[in-house]
Amino acid sequence: MNFETVKPAEIEKRSFEIITQELEAAGIRLDETLAPVIKRCIHTSADFEYAETLAFSEGAVDRMKELIRQGATIVTDTNMALAGINKKKLASFGGRCICFMAEEDVAKEATERGITRAAVSMERAAALGEKVIFAIGNAPTALIRLHEMMQEGTYTPAFIIGVPVGFVNVVWAKELFLGTSVPYIINRGRKGGSTIAAAICNAVLYQM
Repeated sequence: MNFETVKPAEIEKRSFEIITQELEAAGIRLDETLAPVIKRCIHTSADFEYAETLAFSEGAVDRMKELIRQGATIVTDTNMALAGINKKKLASFGGRCICFMAEEDVAKEATERGITRAAVSMERAAALGEKVIFAIGNAPTALIRLHEMMQEGTYTPAFIIGVPVGFVNVVWAKELFLGTSVPYIINRGRKGGSTIAAAICNAVLYQM
């Protein structure tokens, strides 16, 4: 294996070139609109399976762009995802990024009610009275609570990025939104994570 000399400023560009070459070598042709999102998830994880497992509702990328232009708020279920999203770019459209998970009153309420902080955080986000893009990369209970609120008729999310990683209820929680009218980007299966949630947000932001 030969060492490849790449200038620091060109590493990301070279990485995407390699991803494109390997996808083509595997005979995988991506939709032009979806390709930036899929490739950034692969870039973040070095996992080419995202080319097969990422699911998009019709017009999902365009709808997310539209919401961002309208100043939508992005709510994450981890501070890691919050840290990874390009908040300066988001703010240029009047938007902000929030995570309620570390707030003391959220933890207190979750303990008192016997539910997860993620579920309480989704309720806090619903109460904002704003258009919210949910970037869920860790907690399937966040997706479950959002779906419950939809069934109760109390809240409908503007957009769902559903990519929690793990084993307990993860696959099922993601599937909940596939048959709904809510626009989504969801990774089917067990894989995902906070870095993937942030990568999807950035992939859309970087196209704007």
